[in-house]
Amino acid sequence: MSAQPQSLFAILPLRLVDLDAVLLIEQQAYSFPWTHGNFVDSLAAGYEAWALWEGRGQQSRLLGYFLALQGVDEMHLLNITVQPARQGQGLARLMLDELCARSRALGRTQVWLEVRQSNERARQVYQRYGFSEVGLRRAYYPAGPGKREDAILMSLNLAEAGT
Repeated sequence: MSAQPQSLFAILPLRLVDLDAVLLIEQQAYSFPWTHGNFVDSLAAGYEAWALWEGRGQQSRLLGYFLALQGVDEMHLLNITVQPARQGQGLARLMLDELCARSRALGRTQVWLEVRQSNERARQVYQRYGFSEVGLRRAYYPAGPGKREDAILMSLNLAEAGT
């Protein structure tokens, strides 16, 4: 009986050369995706920008990514995305683990994020991870011509989180 090979995952710094693959996932995942310029500006500003890869070398595939902005004692998660075909497999949790580990290493005590009020799936992922809903940002996200959607503000206290 042969053992089934395990997938190899790596979380590596997001690079400009990765943006074509990032944008493909971004456009598949969202009705209002970030633009190429949003990603370029984030990288140029030195935001925490990381990519989740499966496999090695030429055979590697981008599965997801996250970008976060450092504050004084906090980290603000701006974008975390898993390739739609791979959602529901714990990959967002892997990236959240990495985000929290990096935040702690940088001396941050809190992680903040906004999520569309209508994005129940993401809200459940964050709540299972330990984030709490702490506020509402009215008309935060674009939602079509002349329309806006509220965002739920969520927070995770890293000192209390078990991750």
